[in-house]
Amino acid sequence: MFYVYCLQSQKNDELYFGYTANLKNRLKEHNKGLNISTKRYTPWNLIYYEACLDELDAKRREEYLKTTQGRRMFKIRIKEFLYKHRNI
Repeated sequence: MFYVYCLQSQKNDELYFGYTANLKNRLKEHNKGLNISTKRYTPWNLIYYEACLDELDAKRREEYLKTTQGRRMFKIRIKEFLYKHRNI
């Protein structure tokens, strides 16, 4: 299985999308600061994931979620969660 996931920074609520074959290890790597693009926003919480049988499908979905349209649709999908967990 390949997982497309969304992390939310505890520092500033920033969202990060990625894909991996090992979700638990990948989350640990992000929180240890081993990823350059997420290092400055640690710690991270896993707020969403999807499972795919094919790696190319997972990669394609991740790329879509990183676009403006994909990010907008994602935020609509988890609207209630984002509203309840915003830092205001």
